Amino acid sequence: MPKVLLTGGSGFIAAHVLDQLLERGFDVVTTVRSEEKGDKILAAHPNTPKEKLSYVIVKDVAQDGAFDDVWIYSLRFGSISIWSYLLINEKAVKSDPPFDYVLHTASPFHFNVQDPVKDFLDPAIKGTTGILKAIKAYAPTVKRVTITSSFAAIINPKNHEKVYSEKNWNPVTWEEGLDSSNTYRASKTLAEKAAWDFVEKEKPNFDLATINPPLVLGPVVHYLSSLDAINTSNARISGLVRGFNKDAIPPTGTFLWVDVRDVALAHVRTIEVSEAGAQRFFITAGHYSNKDIIDIIRDAYPELDDRLPPKDAPGDVPKDVYGYDNSKSTQVLGLKYRGLKESVVDTVKTLLENGA
Repeated sequence: MPKVLLTGGSGFIAAHVLDQLLERGFDVVTTVRSEEKGDKILAAHPNTPKEKLSYVIVKDVAQDGAFDDVWIYSLRFGSISIWSYLLINEKAVKSDPPFDYVLHTASPFHFNVQDPVKDFLDPAIKGTTGILKAIKAYAPTVKRVTITSSFAAIINPKNHEKVYSEKNWNPVTWEEGLDSSNTYRASKTLAEKAAWDFVEKEKPNFDLATINPPLVLGPVVHYLSSLDAINTSNARISGLVRGFNKDAIPPTGTFLWVDVRDVALAHVRTIEVSEAGAQRFFITAGHYSNKDIIDIIRDAYPELDDRLPPKDAPGDVPKDVYGYDNSKSTQVLGLKYRGLKESVVDTVKTLLENGA
């Protein structure tokens, strides 16, 4: 089977990508920032053969040469709880047998911006260009690299399009990205542009695809360390379930969403579908609002009613919200999107299982 390098393996989206890769028979090496994170991933897949899953430690993707010298850790034998570490000082992008594909999901997403450059811009941009340079230099067998970008690289919040698609680009600049309110969008936009520029100028051995989802909801992974470590996009559901918004419905923000399992499948399909090369994919299931989410939770979990805002609390659904065109994702990748009710119900279930 083809072999895949998956970066940021402990992340929300990457965890679901990893599960789908393994289910479809791919051999996977994933990058993590620490041995602890890597061990949790291995422990979560006790029946996976050791040759199918391993991890490498990349402590800081923004550092020059971050994907060069690393330690490789292999999975334990069968389901026995004895770790067998294969310690090899090597390049993250080199492997035996060699990699066929790379899925690069590692990039920060949170709202605690202390230093825009250090916290967001450098990790996103340098992490992206750094891995592309390493692949070109050390991994000539790689056919395609898929990068997790974002609707943030598409949307123009100052002058909305009537209908958003892959054709649109956020016009944000580096200087504007130094303002914390713009930092995340700038990091995703500039990182994706840097990736396309690299491929155009360097003419590497691989082609490129990008996945551009808006708000990503869906079940949390079963090795979540704590509810306080919940991914940023699911934090709104976690806050509702935990009773943090009893008085009023919080602002929705971006009015487009998608389930994480569909985002994960989109990543995998980009390496299964030859026509996916050299393309962006806007991955969205459609419109939603926080009031929609609350109504679904109240109906599916009536025991949580006293933790939710009042039934008559007003929502913020505008009548003229921008439209979307996700046809490329359905036509090329064959996606069939989950509905909001399924996504929210499944998400709340996993949150309750994790102590919400």
